[in-house]
Amino acid sequence: LAAPPWGVEAAPEGPGFQMLHGTTTLAFKSPAGVTVAVDSRATAGSYIASQSVLKVLPINPRILGTMAGGAADCSFWQRLVARQCRVQELRNKEPVSVAAASKLLANLVYQYKGMGLSLGTMVCGWDKRGPALYYVDSEGQRVAGRAFAVGSGSSYAYGVLDRGLAGAVATAEAACALARRAIYQAARRDAYSGG
Repeated sequence: LAAPPWGVEAAPEGPGFQMLHGTTTLAFKSPAGVTVAVDSRATAGSYIASQSVLKVLPINPRILGTMAGGAADCSFWQRLVARQCRVQELRNKEPVSVAAASKLLANLVYQYKGMGLSLGTMVCGWDKRGPALYYVDSEGQRVAGRAFAVGSGSSYAYGVLDRGLAGAVATAEAACALARRAIYQAARRDAYSGG
């Protein structure tokens, strides 16, 4: 037996691995602020690994990130961003903005584009400009928006969000009820979401 020559990938024997990521995370801006809701199920293919995963990770007291994709990738990169944000706050003697935190995450993961990272996260929070929400993925794409849903149940969540955000979501209670309803419907329809 010998290793394949340089530059030639060895083909896996047998059926190989099928990577299925299942979750539903969502966030949206309203006059009440930014509302974040996530399911709590972790899957490994068709196996339900856990029903109680925390998919909202604090970056600092004012900024949160959500987890969709590979749990290890999400938690590692968000911990790294949290550390870098803290260093930036100590250097500049002012809180880091949500835009800066999301740009930092996008720049970090862009360096590893095409190397198999599995990350789809929303960086959201409140800074001196008000509520802010960004979507960042493993290719380094960064998009600002009013509402995002990420994961295998996102299409179901978007249906509820689009209808709910078309009306008035003026209070924090109304925003929480809309988020809860969107996650519930996604978990009902998507086999990989729930918990």
